[in-house]
Amino acid sequence: MASENKERESKGYAWAVAAGLNAALAAISAKFFFSPLVKYSFVIMFNVTMWGCYVNSLRALSSLQATVTNFATNFLSSGLAGFFLFGEVLSPKWFAGALLIVVGVVVLSKSSIEKKERTD
Repeated sequence: MASENKERESKGYAWAVAAGLNAALAAISAKFFFSPLVKYSFVIMFNVTMWGCYVNSLRALSSLQATVTNFATNFLSSGLAGFFLFGEVLSPKWFAGALLIVVGVVVLSKSSIEKKERTD
């Protein structure tokens, strides 16, 4: 039973990360493509895919875990894509904020899991 929960949870995190990556890809495609038809087609496609992944993550995780994992993945991948694809400057403050977000995600996820285990 415990191994089933672990597997379900890891799949939930994979879905949440996929949702965050798709959200970032939607933003990237809005900047990357010049043709409005292509741009909006990709934005819609990535957003629909993101929502599907997010809903799947909610089936395996708490809403807190799914949301913060999705947000953190979106934030980090959007920032790194801006740096690598568009030559945007990432200041030390951005990296400090990114580190705090990642630490916050870990803390929230762990505290949510511990609290859930205590109430069952």
